[in-house]
Amino acid sequence: MRKLVLICFTLGLLTQANAQKKKAEFNPAEKMKTAASTSLDAAYPRYKDIALKIWDFAEVGYKEVKSSALHQETLRAAGFQVETGVAGIPTAFVATYGSGKPVIGILAEFDALPGISQQAIPEKASAGKDAGHACGHHLFGTASVAAGIAIKELIESKQFTGTIKVYGTPAEEGGSGKVYMVREGLFNDVDAVIHWHPGADNSITMTSALANKSAKFRFRGISAHAAASPERGRSALDAVESMNYMVNMMREHIPQETRIHYVITNGGKAPNVIPDFAEVYYYVRHPKRDVVKSIFDRVAKAAEGAAMGTDTKMEFEIIGGTHDLLLNRTLAEAMQVNLEKVGGFAYTEAEKAFAQKIQSSFDTKAPAIESAGTIKPLKLDMDAGGGSTDVGDVSYAVPTVGLRTATWVPGTAAHSWQAVAAGGTEIGTKGMLVAAKTMALTAIDLFTNKELIQKATEELKKAKGDYQYEALLGNRKPALNYRD
Repeated sequence: MRKLVLICFTLGLLTQANAQKKKAEFNPAEKMKTAASTSLDAAYPRYKDIALKIWDFAEVGYKEVKSSALHQETLRAAGFQVETGVAGIPTAFVATYGSGKPVIGILAEFDALPGISQQAIPEKASAGKDAGHACGHHLFGTASVAAGIAIKELIESKQFTGTIKVYGTPAEEGGSGKVYMVREGLFNDVDAVIHWHPGADNSITMTSALANKSAKFRFRGISAHAAASPERGRSALDAVESMNYMVNMMREHIPQETRIHYVITNGGKAPNVIPDFAEVYYYVRHPKRDVVKSIFDRVAKAAEGAAMGTDTKMEFEIIGGTHDLLLNRTLAEAMQVNLEKVGGFAYTEAEKAFAQKIQSSFDTKAPAIESAGTIKPLKLDMDAGGGSTDVGDVSYAVPTVGLRTATWVPGTAAHSWQAVAAGGTEIGTKGMLVAAKTMALTAIDLFTNKELIQKATEELKKAKGDYQYEALLGNRKPALNYRD
């Protein structure tokens, strides 16, 4: 009797499994997801080549002329209509295919970081450039373009209707490129936005970002011979150092979640010449945008006091300002399913050797290399995180969801030479393919499930409350020369 029950139970499980398999086979969305994944696999060599070209270009914010042009050419060749120079930014663009609702946007970044050149090898070695892709934006933009084209193919073959938009968003690293695009209303007709970021694991982004406001403080004094006639000089560098001292004292009296960083970008040219010009570049961050505003105002007062005390003149230029990131659990749960469907990837023996050498350079214990092939469970505690992104401003305009994939060796920190190195190899580009597939599959859900968009929109409205969006950088024009 027990044997008969066991047989019946087993048959029941097999019948259920077959039913689920047949349901998937006849599910149009699942067929589309298979088609999109197959298309991306076939096009992988081309997208790998694009990503590595942009890795080699290594162009910093608002200077990404070749990188932006390559993405634009790729999208035009695929049939997109590309509008360039949007929001007053020469390297920004919006590529559009299709018509009508829903309108789904995919964000593409492509700027590099200054001062962090590295070859694609597991030992620290400069590539002889002024910048490097230490945040992996060469992969970011390429995966987004690839996902957009995969969706375009489905619209073109009449699998569903709607509009796909790929946003070329320059200068994420401190230039706040997306903020100008939000301010210009370029997301007003969009129903949902998808993005991703290179990383050291595979996970859905359920960590917010710190709001951020940045500025360059410039002091002007009087030059003189530092030994022969010091009394005739008024040191602009003294003003910078006085400001920095006061801000550092202020750290004791601000909320502990605050982060303030600065670099002296100009402190004079020769010790025996009293500097008549000096500049310091500041970031102020906090999980709450209103706190950022108030602390930034105190930093500006320190600059005013420094100018008064040193008998110099001061002015400052707002460079960037970004909101915190509004997380959307509705979209995150949908994307998690797709990320698990896509899965991670396994390293080859050569890649394992590369990764082991990279990990030997870490000052902390690294996760297992095999973790690049696993997917982290969805994290729901929505903390503030430690960085900032102009995706935050997009998230205030439209429901937004993102993920990270293991494009770097597990344990790698962002903005490091190790990140640049892995990003120039197939470790980076294979992780990029995971992101492209996950974004495409999530976009298919949005095109084929109106209820998903409705629920995500309701969640955004609740998260915003009665807040009326206002850019933290004010009404200034894009800071196109902020990297000069």
